[in-house]
Amino acid sequence: MRVIQGGSSAAAGAPQAQFGVIDLLKAGAAQLIVLHHLAFYGPMADRARPLAPGLVGWLGDEARMAVQVFLVIGGFLAAKSLCPDGRPGPGAPVGAIWRRYLKLAPPFMAAMFLAAGASLLAGMWMTHDSISAPPGLAQVVAHALLLHDVLGYGALSAGAWYVAIDFQLYALMSLLLWACGRLAGGRPLSWLAPAAVTAGVAASLLYFNLDADWDVWAPYFLGSYGMGALAWWASNPSRRPRGVAVLLCMMALPALLSLMLDFRERVMLAFTVACALFLFGRVRTPAAAHRFWALAGGMGRISYSVFLVHFPVCLVVNAAFTRFAPHGAHWQAAGAVFAWAASLAVGAAFFRWVELPIGRVLARWLGRRPANAGMPELEPR
Repeated sequence: MRVIQGGSSAAAGAPQAQFGVIDLLKAGAAQLIVLHHLAFYGPMADRARPLAPGLVGWLGDEARMAVQVFLVIGGFLAAKSLCPDGRPGPGAPVGAIWRRYLKLAPPFMAAMFLAAGASLLAGMWMTHDSISAPPGLAQVVAHALLLHDVLGYGALSAGAWYVAIDFQLYALMSLLLWACGRLAGGRPLSWLAPAAVTAGVAASLLYFNLDADWDVWAPYFLGSYGMGALAWWASNPSRRPRGVAVLLCMMALPALLSLMLDFRERVMLAFTVACALFLFGRVRTPAAAHRFWALAGGMGRISYSVFLVHFPVCLVVNAAFTRFAPHGAHWQAAGAVFAWAASLAVGAAFFRWVELPIGRVLARWLGRRPANAGMPELEPR
């Protein structure tokens, strides 16, 4: 293992895990999200519940907090991409935001069309609240703009809200860092960007995150995202110990104060993940070093694709086992395990045949435009 200080990311699909610990966290969190949606949506989990009521209950409720892992990692890698040394930037926020949109939206829309088709197929075999009606043009456009929740349109797939929030958070971070750069006016104010992010974290944790009416907007989640950014800056190995201590205090104080005023497990989890990233987030683990890290790297790379396609896969499997399989608990539990495995397999295929080719096309297209160089990494998720 070795620690890195930033730089360009590895090419998509490369056989080397750039950040081993991050890959491991993403892979684990993605599995929990798949299992959460299996337990929360569809009749298979309800029929299998008598076999393990505690486990199914936990997956259907507490496992949803795994999304905090993606939020913190998103902030960690956004800081690496936009402002690696903590100094104000970037210089062109519109370009950075546009590149982020191109990174997220095309695979997302491909998955939404897959979800619409899955709902049509599942509707032929069962009747259930998790099946969406055929989308109208306005609903499709709202999804394409990542504004479906903001505009009040029903999501075509579970987890679609997160992609929109990830984009909002990245855009907000880009604009915040750009504003810091404008305010600095070329002066090396290395404290300005971390201070602005800390203020955003405090506002989020002490106000916005306490009001569920804000949960379709970035400020509701900025506490977790911002802690990830502060963890990146604090973990810089070239930073002086005093600077590290200050940044850790900036990361910890809003979180601890918010937990004292209103304890939330999701905030505690986000803070714990941020601390783990401070300690281990920059560790680079070549996949060839050990099969474990190779597996973690592979699962981490496909985590966004798995996140995008697992719901339509689970929906179709739920419908098939409702229509064609016995309704006994063991049969339905087997169906849930099959849906989990199928989600991973389809996610891997989606990564290879959809996400990766789209990324290559966009990289070549943007590479011909010098102003758009430096596409940020993809990290949901």
